Amino acid sequence: MNKIALITGATAGIGKATAKILANNGFDVIITGRRKDRLRELANELQKETNAKTQILSFDVRIQKQVVDAIDSLPKKWQQIDLLVNNAGLALGFSTIDAGETDHWDTMIDTNVKGLLYVSRKIMPKMVARKSGQIINIASIAGKEVYSNGNVYCATKHAVDAITKAMRIDMLKHGIKVTSICPGMVETEFSVVRYDGNEEKAASVYDGLIPLYANDIAEAVLFTATRPPHVNVNDMLIMPTAQASAAHTLRK
Repeated sequence: MNKIALITGATAGIGKATAKILANNGFDVIITGRRKDRLRELANELQKETNAKTQILSFDVRIQKQVVDAIDSLPKKWQQIDLLVNNAGLALGFSTIDAGETDHWDTMIDTNVKGLLYVSRKIMPKMVARKSGQIINIASIAGKEVYSNGNVYCATKHAVDAITKAMRIDMLKHGIKVTSICPGMVETEFSVVRYDGNEEKAASVYDGLIPLYANDIAEAVLFTATRPPHVNVNDMLIMPTAQASAAHTLRK
């Protein structure tokens, strides 16, 4: 019998790649996101390419009622989630903190921190009741270091790092694994969103180097999710070979 995984932010990038790799490796998947058309497209792909069963949930992680109502709408057997991948997150803007746009701050905090908490809070009690489960939070190098013009985004990912550590401590007595996967530069829609749809500016972020790709992180999720019961990967920091830290890259 397949385990059940719920992946937030599955409409693109790391979330989409994670849904695909899990569906190909013994998981039935609940794919979630705001863009229902993309979720339907992904569900159709998974149906054609894998033996996994799929459920679609379209909601905004920032709105707690939507989170609760969506997960409550699942058939009962689908509510017994074995693996939660908290992937939904974003960066908006790249200005110094004194020039930051407060609506950007609100969106990043509401998505990256509160959204992760809302989804986790809804799913964790059933894991606790079963004394089993795993939570993988997709964090960032920005949760390990602060870089110029990263300010509030870095703050939200530092919060994810702290929340992950707190989850691991609180869930220890229930036998629930908790992991943080922290990528460096990954070429996805991330920079396009950060630069408000400016694809030229977004592409320049990766000029002269080979970044990570979504599937690199999805493979890390699969590795973490398939360790034997006595093994937990607490924290994984993954960088492109051409990146030594948040601010140090080798470009040719």
